[in-house]
Formats: sequence, structure tokens, C-alpha cells
Amino acid sequence: MANNLEIKNIKKLIGKKHVFKRYTMFILALLLLSASYNLFILPNDLVFGGVSGIAVITKNIIDPSLFILIVNFFLIGLSFIFLGKEKTIGSILGVFLYPLFIKLTSNIGEFIVLENADIFINVLFAGFLSGLATGTILKYGFSTGGTDIAAQIISKIFKISVGKGILLVDSIIILVGGYYFGIVKVMYAIVMLYIYSLIADKIMLGIADNKAFYIITSKEEELKKYIFETLNHGVTILKAKGGYEERKENVLLCVVPAHHYFKLKEGISMIDSNAFFVVTDAYEVKGGA
Repeated sequence: MANNLEIKNIKKLIGKKHVFKRYTMFILALLLLSASYNLFILPNDLVFGGVSGIAVITKNIIDPSLFILIVNFFLIGLSFIFLGKEKTIGSILGVFLYPLFIKLTSNIGEFIVLENADIFINVLFAGFLSGLATGTILKYGFSTGGTDIAAQIISKIFKISVGKGILLVDSIIILVGGYYFGIVKVMYAIVMLYIYSLIADKIMLGIADNKAFYIITSKEEELKKYIFETLNHGVTILKAKGGYEERKENVLLCVVPAHHYFKLKEGISMIDSNAFFVVTDAYEVKGGA
């Protein structure tokens, strides 16, 4: 299909797939993210980065939803200037809906009362629910803007990775939060950020049901026979050349279910104790005989 279509049309076709489902999941995730913010993050002064984190610091000066809207509007303008129209359009919907949903869920604490709840429990739920919501938003191709835009601008200007840009921006925000709310709140924010990142990644990538083995061995036939006859899985032979000695050799690629990981790993070691192999998660496996 890709051979018969211009590359610029592929993005349009992807955007048109499962439109109703994508927007429904986006709205639900945005509601969950906003509710979690008002229920766990804002009342406990958890400054874990982002524009939402700054809004926690300034909540006694300006309404958080209004602050987030103003800053995001400013960042959208910068995005058009530095990143261009194409990269900016995808963030516009989330940029305006997120502060709106924060305003709509601002009184959720009146309906879900967490009396004398341990702050650590709040941190766990904040990280889990926020990660769940953010992972879903990103998985379906949307964004809430915020410091993601700032990080992309910093990345372009200072020639660093977007990941480092996000780390830089969020670190500064967390440190400022520590100045206002104390070092203990910073520690809680870091715990929340870790849980948030972990859950968001799991939602976006899923839980790997398969493992991919890349194996270089001097006992290729014996290992292939073990995989074929004992594990009942196929093997793909990749032609490779060593970077240092430039010696040509084969790399065996084998994808097995996670429950066969131990059998294959130990089988490799028993057949060829000098074998070199790399194991990675295979989140999705399609095609093949």
C-alpha cells in the first residue's frame, strides 16, 4: 500500500482511522487527567513539572485552569513561530480542552472526599491515574501541549534532544516547587513522576507478550534444531559483519512468547556457552508464515 501512495498522504490516512474511538478515548482520558489533578495533585501541592506544576505554585494568585490556558496559549504562539504549523496543529485541541476540563472538575473534591488520606496514597494514585490518562492521550495521537512544546523549542534552539529538554524544564519547575513547599514535597513529586512515566509508557507500548532474541553462535545448526523441535518456533537468519574484525557471520532472530524466555535463554547457554545474544521486548508481532 505504501508503494502506491505518496508519503504525505499516509499521515492523512492514519489520522482518519478509528476517528470516533480516538476522540472518545481522548476526551475520557482528558477528563481523568483533569479529575486526578484536582483530586490528588493540586490539594497536596505536588509540583511534578509541566505547566500544571507551575499552576500548583501559583494557585493562590491565579486560578489554575486560567493560568494553564494563558501559558498554553502563549506556548502555542511560540510553537507556530519556532516549530511550524504542522507540529503545532496536533496540540491545539488538547491545549484548550485541558484547562476547560480542569475548571469543570475543580469541585470533584466535594463529591469524592478523601478525609485524612495519607499523602503517599495520594501520590500513588496521582501517578497511576495521570500516567494512565497521559499514556492514553499520546497513544491515540493527541497532546495537551504545555512544557512538551517548550522542550521541543529548546531542543531546536540549543540542539539537544527533546527528552533532555523536557528533563531540563521539568527539573527547574520541580526545584522551584521545592523552594515554595519544601524538600519533602519534592521527594513525593519525584516518586509520582516515576510512577507517572512508568504507567504512561506501559499504556503507549503495552505489556510485551513476546521476547525477541538476536543470537550469534558458533553452533548455529544445533541451536536452530533446539528452537524448531523443542520450542516449535521459527528462526530468521540475518546476514551481518563484525564492525571491528569485519568477519561475516549470521545472526539468528527468534521471537518467542514470554513464557518461553527462560527455556530459550538457558538452552542457548547449554548449547553454546560462548554465544552472544541480546533479548528485547517485542510489543507487537504480525505477519509471517
